[in-house]
Amino acid sequence: MSKQYETVFILTPVLSDEQTKETVNSYRKLFKEQGIRVVHEESWGLKKLAYPIKKKNTGFYQLFQIEAPGESIAVLETAYKRDERMLRYLTVHLDKFALEYAERRKAKRSNKKDNRKEEVAA
Repeated sequence: MSKQYETVFILTPVLSDEQTKETVNSYRKLFKEQGIRVVHEESWGLKKLAYPIKKKNTGFYQLFQIEAPGESIAVLETAYKRDERMLRYLTVHLDKFALEYAERRKAKRSNKKDNRKEEVAA
């Protein structure tokens, strides 16, 4: 039975934009192979870290909200551990309250995008 999860990972800042996109695409491919359905995804871009990780002060953040069988999460996290481009990752199961919060966050984010489009058009 599939459950909803949220997985966030931080990629090393030494990657170019193209390498970052390539890495994210490789995980999308892994999702497909494992029967994981992507519900929502957000790229947060290059952000400053709260504390250095592997002597890096920044990293590329990527969030995926996914629907997956529990066994595939272990495969996913093993892939994260083996990836030298990965600084940190976290995968959590979403309960009903977390799902509500995720929906509100998505709506808020899409409203911001709509407002930016209106400002540019004006």
